[in-house]
Order: sequence, then structure tokens, then C-alpha cells
Amino acid sequence: MRKILNYLWRFWLLLLAFVLTVTLGIPVYILSFNKKHYKYAYQFIRIWCFGMFYGMGLRYDLVNLSEQKKDKNKPYVFISNHTSIMDIMLTCILMPDHPICFVGKKELMKIPIFGTIYKRICVMVDRSSARSRADVYRRCAEKMEEGNSIAIFPEGGVPDDTTIILDEFKDGAFTLSSKHQSPIAVYTFVGLKEIFPFDSSKGYPGRVKVYFNGIMQPSGSPRDLKTEAYQEIKKTLLEHSI
Repeated sequence: MRKILNYLWRFWLLLLAFVLTVTLGIPVYILSFNKKHYKYAYQFIRIWCFGMFYGMGLRYDLVNLSEQKKDKNKPYVFISNHTSIMDIMLTCILMPDHPICFVGKKELMKIPIFGTIYKRICVMVDRSSARSRADVYRRCAEKMEEGNSIAIFPEGGVPDDTTIILDEFKDGAFTLSSKHQSPIAVYTFVGLKEIFPFDSSKGYPGRVKVYFNGIMQPSGSPRDLKTEAYQEIKKTLLEHSI
């Protein structure tokens, strides 16, 4: 019975996504034609994210582990652990003053309607192409020069093995920070792995915890940045996982 309810809950997700994408996708698509208007398109994207997150019965609590404050006039590289599709929605909800462009998989372009909008507002990468992966840095830099921030999940995806607390980090976010002198804002999401996993037969409405770990300044060593961020997020997961 519980699995049936979960499948019905996930079916509601599809209906919700369709309605929100059709209604809010039009202004996002139109505004995305002009780079200067992305900050306005982003507000509609956030409404879509609020609708998806809260519409699925999810809530969050923000816990500040650092007293550092983000500068509203400065672009950042935002990173967090990645365990759920809702990580994307939650990231946008948390950042009202920093229009975010995600680095996302090219495969998502194939989704009807959503894919058309997705390719206009994200930096897409073909992971099977070394050239595409290398070009990500240039395209992200262009987005940041336009005043946007970049969100990257440094794990690169969600591991199939659900017992892995935090997968190894890829270099991308930290190389980008070092190359373009962009600070990294570090967050840890706790609870979404259990509340809204990728397994459609599992999950339930609930409240998740968001921990703001702080802001890392760019340095000449992406490897050191990566190690520090990994240790900080893993420490938070070990101390606060439900």
C-alpha cells in the first residue's frame, strides 16, 4: 500500500511539473532571449521551484554554521551535496538575490517543453565529450560576467550506492573559482536523501535541514579548495544526518 501511495505522490509531481512548466515557462523563455533580462526570468524560475518544492509537501529549516554574509552584488559559485532532484529547487529557493545558472547534463534537453527552456538558462555539458567539459569554464565565466552565479553539485551526480554518504568531488567548481577569482558558498542538504530519493517507490512529505557552511575565498590551488569543501560537507553530514 505504501508503494502505491508513493507512486501516486510521484505522479502528482509529474502533473505539478507539467502545469508549472507550461504556465511559467512562457515568461522564462521570452525573458531569456535577452541576457540582461535573465534576472527577471530567474524570479519566475524561483516561483516554479517554490511550487515544486512546497507543492510536494516539502519544507526546510536553514541553519547558519557561519556568520559570513553573501554580497548581493557579487556572483558566487554555489555548491552542495547532491542526493535528490529537489536539490535544484531548494538551491534556487535559498538564493533570491543571486540569479543562478546551473551546470547541467545535456541529456535533459530531451524532456518535452522543459528541455526547450532548460537549454536557454543552463550551461549544458556533454559528459562524453572532453571538448564540451573543457568549454564549460568559458561558458560559466560568461554567465558570471553577466552578473549571474553558478551552481554546481561537485559530486557530478548521485551515486547508485545509497550507502555512500558523500561521493568524491570533481574539480569543476574549484577550478572555476580559482580561474575567475569567484568565492564559493558551501551548503549541506540533510534529509532529502530519505525524504525525496531518486527511487520512485520511496519518500514522503517532510522537512529538511539546510546548513550554510560558509564562504571559501578563491585560491591558487583548486585541489586544496576541493579537499576543504569535501571535508566540511562530509563533517556536517556525519554530525547532522537524520
